Amino acid sequence: MRNGAPREERPGHDDMQEVSGGHFAQYVFHKLDPAWRLLPTQEQEAHKRELVETLERFTDRIDIRSYSLVGIRADCDLLLWSFADSVDRFNELGTALCSTRLGGYLRPAYSYLAITRRSVYVSRHVHEGQDGQRLRIQPTNRKYLFVYPFVKTRPWYRLTQAARQGMMDEHIAIGHKYPRVKLNTTYSYGLDDQEFMLAFETDYPQDFVDLVMELRHSEASAYTLRDTPIFTCINMGLREVLDSLGGARATAPLPAG
Repeated sequence: MRNGAPREERPGHDDMQEVSGGHFAQYVFHKLDPAWRLLPTQEQEAHKRELVETLERFTDRIDIRSYSLVGIRADCDLLLWSFADSVDRFNELGTALCSTRLGGYLRPAYSYLAITRRSVYVSRHVHEGQDGQRLRIQPTNRKYLFVYPFVKTRPWYRLTQAARQGMMDEHIAIGHKYPRVKLNTTYSYGLDDQEFMLAFETDYPQDFVDLVMELRHSEASAYTLRDTPIFTCINMGLREVLDSLGGARATAPLPAG
């Protein structure tokens, strides 16, 4: 689990790309079986320690970010947002997680797979702090993360590039009005059911609400087929996320044993 120092990227949906990327992203939302909270304290401590140690073994291959959704959504409790250069790394991580004792109480409620690609829409919108052509995901440590899958209607793809560019210019201009919101766009064509995964980072949830409301009035919004479910996530270290699940605390390093 690493903390990055990323450059800024403004909000704005992208699609049809020119160059394939090589940075894969996975968003896995887990739901905890409440039966775990009835276990003895020593077992809970051992389970949390094992899970932390297991994920830490992957830090040289996968960048893993953890978020809590406890008390926010009823169908999931935590998010592991991971980045790697190969889909195989996610398979290895998932296998290791399922092999832990706490993993036996965690049910994947939602799982999304995507990859970075270069946008054809932002070339005329280059500005300081923005890199619309990036092929690496560089998340920040902002407190809130808003995640959702996104699908456009088929008529969108029958429009000319010029028509789509005009609507995206409006879309991006709206995004520029909310500099405290950073967008990470990844693409799922052929990898998963959705076409995009959108992940917005901010310390100001009210800015994100205002952004989404304004985008509803944009011309491109008419070509949105689906943009739910939407997940509101709170950025925490892994031990803090595990503490948010209840049971024995894990915020302080746990003793070996």
